[in-house]
Amino acid sequence: MSRRCVVTGKGVLTGNNVSHANNKTRRRFLPNLQETAVLSDALGQMVRLRVSTNGLKTIEHNGGIDAFLLSTNDSKLSTEALRLKRRVQRALEGQAAA
Repeated sequence: MSRRCVVTGKGVLTGNNVSHANNKTRRRFLPNLQETAVLSDALGQMVRLRVSTNGLKTIEHNGGIDAFLLSTNDSKLSTEALRLKRRVQRALEGQAAA
């Protein structure tokens, strides 16, 4: 499983540890990823996602996972998020038809 946020696309960054003697060694800056379940109103169930804490804040700011996915352009979403967006769209179409 990659260390990448499904929502924001944040991933691992690299840099240097610099000692007091100015010795440089490579290091990795890992994103703060959380495995969380988010309620999808359209699907009527919890959806498990691996998102950064900033991504969770973005989802809540947009009014939930459904509103976030529907308002975001497809080119900005990961493949997992696109798959979920299509599931949400099909569920909303089914609710509108019924």
